[in-house]
Amino acid sequence: MRRLAPVLAMLLLAGACGGGEPEALFDDDSSGANANYSFTIPAGTGEAIDSGESVDILPQSLDVKVGEVLELVNLDDRGHLVGPFFVGKGETLRQRFNAPGTFIGSCSVHDSGEITLTVTE
Repeated sequence: MRRLAPVLAMLLLAGACGGGEPEALFDDDSSGANANYSFTIPAGTGEAIDSGESVDILPQSLDVKVGEVLELVNLDDRGHLVGPFFVGKGETLRQRFNAPGTFIGSCSVHDSGEITLTVTE
């Protein structure tokens, strides 16, 4: 997550220097339309991680296109970090990608502990 913050800050500053409002790289999507990518974190995932079980719910890298929607459904009793996103216990997070970029961050539901999201045009 620490590696992601400077990149996001530079991208937002670069957009702000253009005179207009910077476009959000991603935003909440509550349209109800089908998600392009949907992953469910099952109940008991946190306990499985605590007991040392292998957990690979999401891929270590995911390539998406601008305009596509990622949905994360968390049925677990604790929140999980997936790259730049946090999905709380019992919550569903839907994000639409608005601009190209690469996001590298922690992932609590993959054995590697990291995920790379690459957004292309």
